Amino acid sequence: MSKMDVVGGGGGGGGGLIANNKQRAMIPNKSRGEFTRNQRKDSEGFSEAPDLEFEYGDAEKWAAELSELYSYTEGPEFLLNRKCFTEDFRIHVADKKWTELSLAEHRAHAMRLLDSLEVTARERRLKVARAILYMAQGTFGECESEAEVQHWMRYNVFLLLEVGTFSALVELLNMEIDNSAACTSAVRKPAISLADSTDLRVLLNIMYLMVETIQQEVLADSPEWRTARDTFRTELGSPLYNNEPISVMLFGMVTKFCSGHAPHFPMKKVLLLLWKTILFTLGGFEQLQQIKVRKREDLALPPLPEDSIRVVLTMRAASPPASASDLIEQQQKRARREHKALIKQDNLDAFNEKDPYKADDTREDEDDSDDNDNSLEPETFPLERDEVMPPPIPHPPCERVSFPKGLPWAPKVREKDIEHFLESSRSKFIGYTLGSDTDTVVGLPTPIHESIRTLKQHKYVSIAEIQIAKEEEFQKTPLSGGEEEVEMCSIELLYQGILPNLPQYMIALLKILLAAAPTSKAKTDSINILADVLPEEMPTTVLQSMKLGVDVNRHKEIIVKAISAILLLLLKHFKLNHIYQFEYMAQHLVFANCIPLILKFFNQNIMSYITAKNSISVLDFPHCVVHELPELTAESLEAGDNNQFCWRNLFSCINLLRILNKLTKWKHSRTMMLVVFKSAPILKRALKVKQAMMQLYVLKLLKVQTKYLGRQWRKSNMKTMSAIYQKVRHRLNDDWAYGNVDLDARPWDFQAEECALRANIERFNARRYDKSQGNPDFLPVDNCLQSVLGQRVELPEEFQMNYDLWLEREVFSKPISWEELLQ
Repeated sequence: MSKMDVVGGGGGGGGGLIANNKQRAMIPNKSRGEFTRNQRKDSEGFSEAPDLEFEYGDAEKWAAELSELYSYTEGPEFLLNRKCFTEDFRIHVADKKWTELSLAEHRAHAMRLLDSLEVTARERRLKVARAILYMAQGTFGECESEAEVQHWMRYNVFLLLEVGTFSALVELLNMEIDNSAACTSAVRKPAISLADSTDLRVLLNIMYLMVETIQQEVLADSPEWRTARDTFRTELGSPLYNNEPISVMLFGMVTKFCSGHAPHFPMKKVLLLLWKTILFTLGGFEQLQQIKVRKREDLALPPLPEDSIRVVLTMRAASPPASASDLIEQQQKRARREHKALIKQDNLDAFNEKDPYKADDTREDEDDSDDNDNSLEPETFPLERDEVMPPPIPHPPCERVSFPKGLPWAPKVREKDIEHFLESSRSKFIGYTLGSDTDTVVGLPTPIHESIRTLKQHKYVSIAEIQIAKEEEFQKTPLSGGEEEVEMCSIELLYQGILPNLPQYMIALLKILLAAAPTSKAKTDSINILADVLPEEMPTTVLQSMKLGVDVNRHKEIIVKAISAILLLLLKHFKLNHIYQFEYMAQHLVFANCIPLILKFFNQNIMSYITAKNSISVLDFPHCVVHELPELTAESLEAGDNNQFCWRNLFSCINLLRILNKLTKWKHSRTMMLVVFKSAPILKRALKVKQAMMQLYVLKLLKVQTKYLGRQWRKSNMKTMSAIYQKVRHRLNDDWAYGNVDLDARPWDFQAEECALRANIERFNARRYDKSQGNPDFLPVDNCLQSVLGQRVELPEEFQMNYDLWLEREVFSKPISWEELLQ
């Protein structure tokens, strides 16, 4: 994936898009090669849009996650699964329903189905797999409501787990992955459809339903189910399947698909199963916070100043920037106001006396003119105005004005920041430096003492700093440092499993993300991610085409959601487990052009993407199998649902912004990539979305590059700067707002920075994981003659058979000079 391939295309450059966002939202994007639908937008801009009632979490509600597994094209297969189950069930159990059987009868039938999975005939095996899938889908033919379907889903899934279905499914999946005949057939086909991946889709559906259902914790679960859940979680994260965790096997499917050797793999289902497996085995965002607290306690570090999840959830969204039409209107109002200012004072007073509403008009004009810098914050600051008119009459407070009670985040200071501050202070007042000494303050004035005291009060030592220091110690003293105790937890086992091929896995995920991005243009050399959504026969009517168009767009959105969640979860877990594991993955993402790819993703009308209505609720599972389907019309498809926004798209956007923050934090070379790729206007457009969490991560990305954007940018975006000050955490001696370029940000050091980091990562991986490359000089040597001669040496069988010949040739026939030997 070349840099030009990632950055090129996708709607043009960053500068000229702001004025045309409304026009683009109204025009179908036929040039993208997608099926699209007109998005209705408010022509008055977004300034009065309500806050999005979005609750960020590990995943959406269970019902929504179940429905996203299936494409609408798979709808007819629900009845086919039911038919396969019913035919087998009637043979063994006559005149009874599944819901009427006892637990023993349920278990016996499940065992019977599991035994039938081992038949050699492919068609018979597929029918049995469909029958098991119908069980995992809740035997919906005997249910009257969605809640009843979900109840029987949980019951049947735990039953299938108890009889050992999952292990059998993994073996069948391995067999299908290695099926060279299917791969060869798919490669030769000019067009791949849903029928080419039938066996794989059935197996992946059952596995996904099992993982997704078992990980849902309910208070009413029995102790047996809780024990089964914990055991299953441990097994999924352990190398029990082919001596590797199941996540590694799924990563292998992703790379095989991207290499072109298996274009029929249903990639959406693979990625969803991979995401849910990682989420289940490693834990979500709340578990990450608990692990972080525990690790800090183990390292004797102070507790966290606040719970970041809680802080973000309590934040309120800021008013988004004004649109282009708003700016033109405000400029006209400002011109009218300046004209009024030229009126003589007595005439102005008389005018005010005549017009009782003058004060309201004045206030409105001032607010509008204040927003001329694409303001983000609703507050107005007197020092930023150039008031010509008299101050307005005080008004009762309205909803628009809200003053923050305090900053949401406790400020942090690194040890490195304190050292830099002391070095510059000593150079200024004393004329010499003391290196990393942060305690000696002799000769420094009293205000400097107070500054140092304040900095030390807010000093924050991260887990990563401790890990880096320990790794340096191991590298310096390989013999006396002792053996490192590595906790073999799920994340450690996963890292060991994906370490040999991690660069290929990252490239494969980004290739699929690029193909699924809405800004990507259809290219002949791009991979086909629609193999598991396109039907065998293409649509012939307008209604069928519209339905398929919604399905294709929904399919791409779900893929983006899964990949963004996988990357974010892995980055966060690796960072906690060991900083160099995180840096290894992050560096390969950067090398694979992840930064420009995410910026390209956001280089679109982001409000249109977040409010897209690419779903047909009556076709979602389990609604479609319980209720009678109404007749679909072009109008009902066009209208979509009544939701304010699309949960998965907003979730994906926040995840991608968090990934971008992870990659660029404290990395000056990567921050400069944001500047070089002109990310500021792209990110500012993303601030139109009135959701506090998304705005926070956009403001963080703007903050790190502010000093490089120039004085004019800061001058014309003062309210954006104010929003950064109010919402983003403070580093006490970080001069991000003034443009004083950091000493560490010298442009000629950027390549050296990445090279040094890469060297540290390679040394870490070699020391901890590459035992074959150990230095022989550091291996222990046995100098005791008796123990060396007493060691039992296993001799090869051939040597033992020819021992007499060896003695004759090597010992008896060779003259030995005993005098020389003794000397």
